[in-house]
Amino acid sequence: MLYDLLIQNIKKNIALSKSELESICTYFTPKQLAKKEFLLTQGSICKFEGFVLEGCFRIFTIDKKGNENTLYFATKDWWLMDIDSFTNQTPSDLNIQALEDSHIILISKEDKAKLYKNVPSTEKLFRIMSQKAIVAWQRRLIRNNSLTAKERYFHFTNTYPDIVTKITDKQIASYLGITHEFLSKIKKSN
Repeated sequence: MLYDLLIQNIKKNIALSKSELESICTYFTPKQLAKKEFLLTQGSICKFEGFVLEGCFRIFTIDKKGNENTLYFATKDWWLMDIDSFTNQTPSDLNIQALEDSHIILISKEDKAKLYKNVPSTEKLFRIMSQKAIVAWQRRLIRNNSLTAKERYFHFTNTYPDIVTKITDKQIASYLGITHEFLSKIKKSN
């Protein structure tokens, strides 16, 4: 079934009845993206929250000098969005690009509000998921401030081996906040 992975993801966070789970699925719309296709571009408003069923995405910014800065990657069973743009309906600072042919499901801000009203326990679900996301960001900030680039590289490759196989060294360097050349030196030193 199209929504099985979403249902499994929800069940990791809260217990819901079968009818509640089926109802939640009706609020999501499937979308397919080809490799290199953008789901969101800087300057546009994020009108969705997405869940990855298949594929891999890169969430990144491009600074004034044209440098790409990767915030995170989202692969199967991950959520993706620009929370600031989605929540406040302001122009996004982020780009979301498919790194391979990908299949996702999306929920709009309006449908998410309807979902909260019709299945009230989903507010708890999204609160729990938000808390987990904040914890992950906090841990990443701590790693970025306390680990060397080499330690961050090995943490990333050991923690996300499935993502490493889907992305380029340049994208890894962008995520780690180092140059591609410095990443090459780290890899050669082992």
